[in-house]
Amino acid sequence: MKLKATLIGITLFFAVFAMLYSPTLGKNRSIFDIFNFNTYQNQESDNSVSSNIIADSQVSSKNNEDQNNSENSSDLSEDSATVAGEKDVLDQENNQNFVLVTKVTDGDTIEIEGGQKVRYIGIDTPETVHPSKPVMCFGKEASNYNKDLVFGQKIRLEKDISETDKYGRLLRYVYLEDGTFVNLQLVKEGYATSYSYPPDIKFQQDFLSAEKLARDEGIGLWGECESSESPENECNIKGNISASGEKIYHMPEQYYYSKTLINESNGERWFCSEQEAKDAGWRKSLK
Repeated sequence: MKLKATLIGITLFFAVFAMLYSPTLGKNRSIFDIFNFNTYQNQESDNSVSSNIIADSQVSSKNNEDQNNSENSSDLSEDSATVAGEKDVLDQENNQNFVLVTKVTDGDTIEIEGGQKVRYIGIDTPETVHPSKPVMCFGKEASNYNKDLVFGQKIRLEKDISETDKYGRLLRYVYLEDGTFVNLQLVKEGYATSYSYPPDIKFQQDFLSAEKLARDEGIGLWGECESSESPENECNIKGNISASGEKIYHMPEQYYYSKTLINESNGERWFCSEQEAKDAGWRKSLK
């Protein structure tokens, strides 16, 4: 019995010894070394996985940054293209506004290439071609001066509010290529008067100021045609005929009274009472 127990003990000893110092484990290596080696390998594997995750994250971040830069660059390119496109449109519009004057109708009306008629706004010149009115004082001079200014020239047209008048004529401010403001020039030189056409009144104050200077100095029509004093002190109501042919009378206290000229050769006249003016077919000025 003791012998059997001894044999079992010896067998167990050699089995444990073989496990601890087996040649398959390598020289001078124990199972504990193998355990440590496996642990090291697991750590290396974990480190490798972490490195791969970090690398993938860096690559992804770089790709996202490149994509954002590409998108920003694309946005900038689109913005630049938009600005360039808007500039092209503006340039095109400006080029379209420079047109050739092919005909001068009178002092304040012209015709441009394509046959479109243009009426200068903010001013009025004496009539020369009105079908129902005689040639007015200084009308031919105004027409000739306008012709000298713009005929055969390229001009720039500027709109105010309205597009056309009731006759289908373009309503415009007109500029020569050298910057001369034709509407204002005609008033300055005494060939035109300031005439308000609401709502197109952007430069009306400029026209009024120029008219006052020309009138004070007796330039142009102001020295040749003006009749601002009534023939009789008691007959001081001004019966004016507008550019459209409408008969309007102005009382001394009204806004346009001092600005209104009476040209009796054109059918305009003085009235001694409002009733007289009304009976003659004139209406009262609204302002």
